[in-house]
Amino acid sequence: MAGPREAVWHAIIRKNFGATHFIVGRDHAGPGKNSQGKDFYGPYDAQDLVTKYREELQIEMPVDEVPKGVQTLDISGTELRRRLKTGAPIPDWFSYDAVVKTLRESYPPRLKQGFVILLTGLYSSGKDTIAKALQVTLNQQGGRSVSLLLGDSIRPELDEGSTKTAGERSKDLQRIAFVSAELARAGAAVVVAPDAAKAASRDALKNTVLQSAGPGGNFFTIHVATPLEHCESTDRKGVYKKARAGEIEGVAGVDEEYESPQQADLTVDVTKQSIPEIVHSIVLLLETNGLV
Repeated sequence: MAGPREAVWHAIIRKNFGATHFIVGRDHAGPGKNSQGKDFYGPYDAQDLVTKYREELQIEMPVDEVPKGVQTLDISGTELRRRLKTGAPIPDWFSYDAVVKTLRESYPPRLKQGFVILLTGLYSSGKDTIAKALQVTLNQQGGRSVSLLLGDSIRPELDEGSTKTAGERSKDLQRIAFVSAELARAGAAVVVAPDAAKAASRDALKNTVLQSAGPGGNFFTIHVATPLEHCESTDRKGVYKKARAGEIEGVAGVDEEYESPQQADLTVDVTKQSIPEIVHSIVLLLETNGLV
């Protein structure tokens, strides 16, 4: 993102690799705007600098001038990635068929893309039960491997007494995010069900998947909004009882605030819906997004 100087540098590299011509785009390698909202470089500064050193560079910069009033068509990089990710058509005027074919191999169709479903809620809210039922349904449909990362397997120390700090729990979620992203990148369906009480931790998990999973960066937050009273009444392991007695720490709803998701893709409640109904609503969400 060094603007005009980087355009010259790119030209030198391409010359060294045997290229005879180099196309310099509008605002080539531009870093965008400064803190005052102004562009660092003009739209044609890079082209002007390459032209200035044309003789020394010994590489041609083609100039394609379009007459005024002529209709032009364009697809931005963002739009191209959207079309690749969703399987939308890419017109033949935009690129060669062989190039589009190669690009699509890196962006499989929606039905083959991985995804991550985060089930977040209080301990004993029904997250694990929903996750296991969802795994069965997705396995029945086939087409993907299904991986589960459940609360009890993530935080086994709840049975013995927790001494982990909030920072350590956050790091645990970071590790879960990394594993989830790698699985989704490989095309798997990943169902994650930690308590994830803090919004910042959930956002970090989501951002990791979106940024690292490539075409598998499909992420859905399901808020299991089962009331605390019901969670305590169905807590067979006595986690809440131990937390209220001070035997363990970091239990959302007791000594840690649970920050409810403000923009969940779906909100469910086991006191109002059956497990099959909840699973069906999640599958409908996936169908709406073309993933099943």
